[in-house]
Amino acid sequence: MSHRPHTAIPQGVISPRLLSRTTKRRAVKSCALLLAPLTVGLAACGTGDSGGDRLTSAPYDATDAVSVSTGADSTGVDPEKPLKVASENGDTLTDVFATDAAGRVVPGELSADGRTWRSTGPLAAGARYTVQVSTENGEGAPGRRTLRFETRSASEHLDVKLGPDNGTYGVGMPLTAQLSRPVKKPEQRELVERALKVESRPRVEGSWHWVDSKELHYRPRTYWPAHATITLRSSLKGLKVRKGLYGGKAKPVRIRTGDRIVAVADASSLRMTVRKNGRTIHTIPITTGKAGYETRNGIKVILTKEPYVRMTSASIGASDFYDLGVHWATRLTNSGEYVHGAPWSVGSQGVSNTSHGCTGMSSANAKWFFDTVHQGDIVQHVNTAGETMAPFGNGFGDWNLDWKKWRAGSAVEGGRPEGGGPADAARLRPQV
Repeated sequence: MSHRPHTAIPQGVISPRLLSRTTKRRAVKSCALLLAPLTVGLAACGTGDSGGDRLTSAPYDATDAVSVSTGADSTGVDPEKPLKVASENGDTLTDVFATDAAGRVVPGELSADGRTWRSTGPLAAGARYTVQVSTENGEGAPGRRTLRFETRSASEHLDVKLGPDNGTYGVGMPLTAQLSRPVKKPEQRELVERALKVESRPRVEGSWHWVDSKELHYRPRTYWPAHATITLRSSLKGLKVRKGLYGGKAKPVRIRTGDRIVAVADASSLRMTVRKNGRTIHTIPITTGKAGYETRNGIKVILTKEPYVRMTSASIGASDFYDLGVHWATRLTNSGEYVHGAPWSVGSQGVSNTSHGCTGMSSANAKWFFDTVHQGDIVQHVNTAGETMAPFGNGFGDWNLDWKKWRAGSAVEGGRPEGGGPADAARLRPQV
């Protein structure tokens, strides 16, 4: 299945197609205008009476016939107040079309008698609007009034920090959105989520997941394709999130993925198998966490690469003292789990588990691994006696949630039927 950006419309935004459902007369007249050039000279349309002239005549200026609550060329309009349009001389309103500079359409309702129109969604803050009003007088002639106004800026903004930074990453790298203020209500979360647009080439199925009230992660159903291009942007600016709080600015993100590199570290066989684009390129003897310091089981995303790290027993509260300088360290968790060179344990590598939770290998193999992998690549530990890697809070454990549970954390996707996903019992199988 292909991922497409969410097509449902945020609060305060509808498509012109939806708006036109309330303006049937305009649609009929538009069809007539489109057909008119094709029927010139035909008896049915060329009678020469005043009705035919009305179809081809330019709309009259309806400025005096229509009032708009904001006034023309106004600034500092309160976005909390509804937009109102009214007929002043008995003419009928056939359509009201209001959009801001970003192309967002204001939803509204036309009264049954065609004399008034009122917006049904909030205006954006700090936005410039264009309002086009179509009318019809008693003789059936069309009129038009166009005006513009600006809403005042919001005093409180919900800013969004999108991540990661622009660049090239491994196929396991999730997208992130950090909010400047908490968002808790379901309808507010839905509005925010719909405004966060993800596009990928090639297209893939993906979804947002709310980590907490201020953080969202986005990932595909399976890993990103190799050599894909992914863009993330926000259209939240100016949208009303709740009373007094409006969407703020957000810098867009554009990333690429490199080769598909997945390393599976088996704590039972004490071997790490590294595959690139589905082909095994190296098998490395390893040692993982010993009893009491078992390495976490599960899928981890490479966070950073550090040529040298000082590791001490105090950093993890170990009962046995150590203070070591470690080379070619590839970080997997915030708490300090690495793949790194461990020349002191070469005799145990491939034989027994002797580390304090890290994955140790020879210095030569650690350097090869360090030079081969990139931020966002996958390291998956299987058959350890440790706990399962947490999905959030200790790095990127996002892939340890199956697809059904991941989608359940979306304010948009959570209520949709599930099309089937990997079973919980199988979620930690090597993804190679």
